[in-house]
Amino acid sequence: MALACGLDRLVGDPRAWPHPVVCMGWCITRLRGLAESWAGERPWALRLAGFAITLLLVGGSALVGWGVEQLALAGLGRGGWWAWTAVVLLVLALASALAGRSLAQAVGRVLEALPEASPVAQTPVGAGGESPLQPARRALAWIVGRDTAALDGPQLLRAAAETASENAVDGLFAPLFWMLVGAMLWSGSWACRGSAALPGPLAWAWAFKAASTLDSMLGYRHGRLRWLGTAGARLDDLLVWLPCRCTAASLALVSARPWRAPAVLRLALRDGRADPSPNAGVSQAAYAWVVGVQLGGVNSYGGEQRAKPVLAAGQPAPDAAAVRRMLALTGRLSWLWLLFAAGPAAVRFITKTLS
Repeated sequence: MALACGLDRLVGDPRAWPHPVVCMGWCITRLRGLAESWAGERPWALRLAGFAITLLLVGGSALVGWGVEQLALAGLGRGGWWAWTAVVLLVLALASALAGRSLAQAVGRVLEALPEASPVAQTPVGAGGESPLQPARRALAWIVGRDTAALDGPQLLRAAAETASENAVDGLFAPLFWMLVGAMLWSGSWACRGSAALPGPLAWAWAFKAASTLDSMLGYRHGRLRWLGTAGARLDDLLVWLPCRCTAASLALVSARPWRAPAVLRLALRDGRADPSPNAGVSQAAYAWVVGVQLGGVNSYGGEQRAKPVLAAGQPAPDAAAVRRMLALTGRLSWLWLLFAAGPAAVRFITKTLS
């Protein structure tokens, strides 16, 4: 997992490489077409079809991940170049479930596209009739669901900060958490020779990625998706709930004031409670309190204005430096999680060696 995190930080997700999430998205599109042709406009049928899609995709992703793990274990058992091939295969597969570098690159492109001068509410139109903020708006539109065409400089920075803080959990800490869960189950199963290994870190990580992809593609509250996407959205909320709170509890530990960790968790839970999502508000509030910026406010989705809860009220608005601090905190915290998880493994290894 440490090698996978390092690979993710080094290369991210090159577009030319095949990616499991692309395959998951293809499956969701096909299954959605079949489900809607069968269910029509019947809410109960759409809910049932959504549950079936969720079961097939999440279960199938876990099964494929488990199969890759079994191939890797078999390669390790044979030794020689088979072992090296198994390690490379497993590291590549694990890295595909992490999106730390992709998030940093996407948010970084928004910051790089902003004008050098401090953005103000009304930015003059540049040559050719295009606003200097237009490149930043286009870069932001790739990673957020809100309307970006009319955002001014401060609103672009707030959107970048909210994306960096929310997607740190969805894209990095939640899959890493479930990898660690799988690793704990997997390490115990190795002691039982002759028995099949339990689903390990890759199976759990790909199962989570399947639920997350379902939520991103079907988890909307309009049209047929109000019923078809319910199962996937609820499962994603459930799988993110504990990793989100673990992130909020540990984020301050990699900041300049680690002793504030209990207070940050309490404030994040308090501020995030008003958000419609059980997780997004908590993760954003944790980053807001650690970095010292105010997030939340009115956003536009499809032309409809929605008021989001204000997080860390009274703090200054985020600037580019604050967004970069959020990204740096994310990177440091991922390594802290790995070091924390490595402690028990190191103790077991030393104990077996001495015995």
